[in-house]
Amino acid sequence: MKLLRSNHLYTFVFFSVCSFILFLPSLARAAEVSGPDKIDWFILAIGLLGGLSLFLYGMERMSDALKNVAGEKMKDILGMLSNNRIMGMITGAIVTAVIQSSSVTTVMLVGFVSANLMSLSQTVGVILGADIGTTITAQIVAFKVTKYALLLLAVGFAMLFVSKKEKIQQYGYMVMGLGMIFFGMGVMSDAMHPLRTYQPFIDLMANMSNPILGILVAAIFTALIQSSSASMGVVIVLAMQGLITLEAGIALALGANIGTCVTAGLASLGKPREAVRVAASHVLFKIIGVLIMLPLIAPFAKFVVYISPSPAEGLTGLEAAASVLPRQVANAHTLFNVGIAVLFLPFITYFARFVFWLVPDKPLPEVKEIQPKYLSDMLFNTPSLALDAARHEIRRMGKRVDLMNTAMIPAVLSGNNEALMTVREKDEDVDILYKHIVNYLASVSKLQLNEYQTQKMLLLMGAINDLEHIGDVIEVNLVNLGLQRIKKGIKISQATQKVIKTLHVVVSDALKAALRAVVEEDQEYAQRVLSMNDDMKRLTLEADLHQARRLVSEDSGKFEAYSLEIEIIEKLKRIYYHAKRMAKTVVASGVGEEDLAEAA
Repeated sequence: MKLLRSNHLYTFVFFSVCSFILFLPSLARAAEVSGPDKIDWFILAIGLLGGLSLFLYGMERMSDALKNVAGEKMKDILGMLSNNRIMGMITGAIVTAVIQSSSVTTVMLVGFVSANLMSLSQTVGVILGADIGTTITAQIVAFKVTKYALLLLAVGFAMLFVSKKEKIQQYGYMVMGLGMIFFGMGVMSDAMHPLRTYQPFIDLMANMSNPILGILVAAIFTALIQSSSASMGVVIVLAMQGLITLEAGIALALGANIGTCVTAGLASLGKPREAVRVAASHVLFKIIGVLIMLPLIAPFAKFVVYISPSPAEGLTGLEAAASVLPRQVANAHTLFNVGIAVLFLPFITYFARFVFWLVPDKPLPEVKEIQPKYLSDMLFNTPSLALDAARHEIRRMGKRVDLMNTAMIPAVLSGNNEALMTVREKDEDVDILYKHIVNYLASVSKLQLNEYQTQKMLLLMGAINDLEHIGDVIEVNLVNLGLQRIKKGIKISQATQKVIKTLHVVVSDALKAALRAVVEEDQEYAQRVLSMNDDMKRLTLEADLHQARRLVSEDSGKFEAYSLEIEIIEKLKRIYYHAKRMAKTVVASGVGEEDLAEAA
């Protein structure tokens, strides 16, 4: 599958380059024959659409590659989150700069809140940081580097073609994606060149200086393509040709900032109220910021001109404007988002309360069976985080298996029917969670996983299978043994109970350690489980000797009791076997995440 995806990418790039080469003569002819009122609209349209397609595809490729390279470390970055609003903002900026999309970051936040991995107060600061991080893309594309696009494509392709290491190949995808972004911008810029002398279009762009119209157009366009970075790329291309004024560029940038909220809004539909609040926070930040900026566009434009580079000497008119407008538009975009963050940061607590008031809790419908708490398909954008969600859910499942195990021995050795049925009923929650986690991991397995993520997915899948087997051993085998004890009136002596309970303590410790080893990827706890093997052998031998002495005693019903007690001991050994399997899987996965990344 990986090779197939690579071949599709190579084919796409090859035909894109060929199309551009074939497109150049037509574009040149169109420019020659295009007078003030004559434009070859077909050639212009395919140039714009083809360039935008390359730009969007390049963004996607670069974003995917960056997430694959840095995705595992994003967990650590997100782990820095706390109620510290400044740290949250910095984290949001870093994560968004990595994945190159504030929309994706906000969608991720919706997923985190839906999965109970974050609170609303944490997400507010991150959203502000995400809006800053997304301006990095505009700053990059504002540099006139389109002439290096084919070089980046060639370097990226060479990295993919020559290296067999997955990490190097991901860097190749990243470089290639960046080249496609610049290449797409070059195609769009060349396609728009004839419009510099087309008066109707010049008049249309002049209308963009009307802030309401500019904001509306950019918001709709951004909502349709669901990428503010791509919208800003188009705006900067217009600026490169001198087709818009700075005021129009600012209005379009403001509209792009509003349009990017649509993605998070759509993502929150049908999600818990906490997720809706995240999307509402994003929308409110943008709308309030735009409303504040609306009457200040003219003075803001003067300030942006003041802090931005001046035109080179000798340039005048349209050429002078085209040389500085891209940088000015990018700076305006960055300053707007930084300004919003600085404005709202001191009031995050009050803002969160306002959002809670605006989006109140709904009465929860009565749910008869347990539901997953952490699993959210919104996390599929970042497989490492989806795997973490599964890990949290496995911890919930493991706690319920542990509760069954704790309650099981008293119920089996001396409990009544009610106690045994209570233990059996606990397995219903385990089975339901097992089904949800299996289906979730099956969906994760279809994503583009690196080697470490694949190993982790297999580790988690093996762990839930072992946990489910332990639950079945308790629910079916041990509970039935308890029912058999009651039916036959067998009484287990205090001495035998002591032997079984001692063995059960070791088994319980092994189960707890194995579960912790899996969910925390802790080699030390895994080794602790394996080291208990000698204790299990010793205690099992002592239990066998005790049972042998029972056989030669004068107790009535000794054979029935012996058979029952041996079966209980065998089932305890079976539980330890599954705990040991979980631990062995952790040890077998062996190297840590950083070691594996270096090996790749």
